Amino acid sequence: MVATVYSAGVFGLEPYIVELQADILDGKAGVDIVGLPDAAVSESRQRVIAALKNAGFALPPKHVIINLAPADIRKEGAMYDLPMLTAFLISMGRLRESELALNVSRCVFIGELSLSGQVRRVNGVLPMVIKAAQSGFETIFVPAENALEAAVVEGINIYPVADVAEMLSILRGGSDAQPVANVGRLFMDDADDGLDFSQVSGLFAAKRALEIAAAGCHNVLMIGPPGTGKSMLAMRIPSILPKMTFEEAVETTAVYSVAGQLNEDNRLITVRPFRAPHHTISQAGLTGGSSIPRPGEISLANNGVLFLDELAEYDRRTLDVLRQPLESGHITIGRASGTATYPCKIMLVCATNPCPCGYYGSKGGKCTCAPGVPEKYISRISGPLLDRIDIHVDVPAVDFETLRSKRKEESSAEIRERVERARAVQAKRFEGTGITCNARMDSRTMDAACRLTPGAEKLLREMFDRTHMSARAYNRVLKVARTCADMTTDDPFSELTEEHIAEAVALHTREMKYWTPSDKGTGMVR
Repeated sequence: MVATVYSAGVFGLEPYIVELQADILDGKAGVDIVGLPDAAVSESRQRVIAALKNAGFALPPKHVIINLAPADIRKEGAMYDLPMLTAFLISMGRLRESELALNVSRCVFIGELSLSGQVRRVNGVLPMVIKAAQSGFETIFVPAENALEAAVVEGINIYPVADVAEMLSILRGGSDAQPVANVGRLFMDDADDGLDFSQVSGLFAAKRALEIAAAGCHNVLMIGPPGTGKSMLAMRIPSILPKMTFEEAVETTAVYSVAGQLNEDNRLITVRPFRAPHHTISQAGLTGGSSIPRPGEISLANNGVLFLDELAEYDRRTLDVLRQPLESGHITIGRASGTATYPCKIMLVCATNPCPCGYYGSKGGKCTCAPGVPEKYISRISGPLLDRIDIHVDVPAVDFETLRSKRKEESSAEIRERVERARAVQAKRFEGTGITCNARMDSRTMDAACRLTPGAEKLLREMFDRTHMSARAYNRVLKVARTCADMTTDDPFSELTEEHIAEAVALHTREMKYWTPSDKGTGMVR
C-alpha cells in the first residue's frame, strides 16, 4: 500500500511543499530514501526505525522505499523524520483512514525525531507554515518548541507536539489538545535595553544627523577621533527608529527562523535588529554563504541596523560586497546546490577613526602617524562604497564643560516622535508604491517627490560642480533633502528649498576634510 504524507522544505527563504510516498515491497529488509536527500535526510531511516520501536511498533521484515517529491529539489535537514514515521505507519496499516479524526491528506508534518520518539525543533518553520497555509492545507504538526513561531500564521490549525505518542493521539481524536491560538497580531513591548539618547552629552550636530538618517532610513558614516561617542550613538539608533510593522516583523522573523536563531520564547521579532559584526568577519559571514546558502549579518539586520565599527579595519573586498545589496535591498547567493535570495533592507551605520592613531585632523590630539600612513589607512574605504552612504558625520571630541553640564539631554522618545511624524509624511507620499522610506526612492518617484525651488536648484548646481558629485551622490543628496523637508512639513510633495539642499549637501560632504573632493578614497587634504 502506497501511503502519501505531506511535509515542507525551505531553500533560502523560499518554502516548498514536499510529498512523501512510502511503500512496502517484497525483498531484502531495509529502507531506501530517494528524491535527492542529503546526509541528514538519509540518516532519518535510523532515527525513524528507533522511534517506531520505542513507540511500540515494529517494521515488517520487508523492503521499504520512501520517495520525496519534487525529486529535482535537494532535501536537507532532519525535518522529514516526523512525516516519514507517519507514512511508515500508514503503509504498514497501523494508521487507517477510518480510525483517524483528521484527514491526513490535508495535514502537513514537520519535525526531527530523537531515538526515543521525542519531537525536536527545526529551523525554517515560519516560512514553511506560511507556505502550507497558502497551499490550502488545514492542519500542520510542528515541534512544541516551534509553537509560538508557527502561531504567527493565520488560516491554518497548528498542533505543537512533544512526541510521537501525542501526535498519534491527536490524529486518532483521543486527545483533548487544541490548535495553538494565533498570536500574529500580538506585538510584544519594545525590549528596554536601557540605551537612550539622553545619556549622550553634547554632540548636537551628530544627533541631528542621526535623527535625519532615522527619519529617512539613510546610511550613515561617523568619523572622528577615538572616545568621542561614535559607538555610543550607534548603539542608541534603534531607540529612535519607528516601531516595526507586522509585515516587517514576519519578514525578519522568517530570516531568523531559517538561520536557526529563534528560541522557544520567540513568537515574532518585534524590535528592530541591531547587528554589529567584528571587523574580522569574512565575506560569507557578512553576506551569507556555505554549501547550502544561509543568511549572513546583512540579512539578519533586515529592517534594522547593521553597525560596522572601525570601518577602515575591515577587509576592503569584504566591504565592497555590500555595494549591490545596499542598492537593491536583497542579496542573492549562488551555490552548486542552488541560488537563494535573502532580504537586506537595512540602515547601514559605520564608524571609523581617520587614521591608525585616530587623531588626524583632530583639534584635541596630535596625529603621530608617519607621513602617508593616514592616506593609506582611510583609502581602505572605497569611493563607490562612500557614494552609497548618504550622510557623513564628523564626531569631534566633547569638551569638559559639556561632559560636566547638568543640561537635560533630549530623550530617544522625543526624537522618535519626530522621526515617526516624518515617516508618516513618507507613507502618504509612497502609498501603493511598495516604497517605505525616502532612502529607497527610485528615479521615477524622485521626479515627483524632489521638486526644487529656483534658489534650491541654483545652490545644488553650484555644489555639484564644486564637490564633483557623482550621479549617485546627487540622487542621495536629493533624498536626504527630501527627508529634511519631511521633518518640517506635512505636505508630502512640498518643494525643496535652499535650506533643505544646504543641510543635505553639508551632511554628504563633511568627510571632505579627510578625502579629496575629486577622488574619494585615494588621497587626503592636508
